[in-house]
Amino acid sequence: MIKKLKNYKILCIYVVRKIIDTQMKIEEIIEKVNEILVEEFEVDAEVIEADKNLKQTLDLDSLDYVDLVVIIESNFGVKLVEADFIGMVTFQDFYNIINNKIVAKNA
Repeated sequence: MIKKLKNYKILCIYVVRKIIDTQMKIEEIIEKVNEILVEEFEVDAEVIEADKNLKQTLDLDSLDYVDLVVIIESNFGVKLVEADFIGMVTFQDFYNIINNKIVAKNA
């Protein structure tokens, strides 16, 4: 019984650390994505807010979006496809897509 409790405790610690690691990564993702938008697409950092509409705020043309996808893929090591963008509205949605891709890749 004691051994089972120790194993359970170890599992709980592992899960908590994974949650903390994921939370840290989403913050890093947000920071890096925003940095890319500012540096590569000359977006004013002050207009980037998690709950704002990404497409309306960025006002990028279709070639800019292709460039954005390529830059995101090269910086985060994940592959983005058209289906990933279905239902994406806000910057937070975009961050979440990247985060989910990274989590799936590392699973």
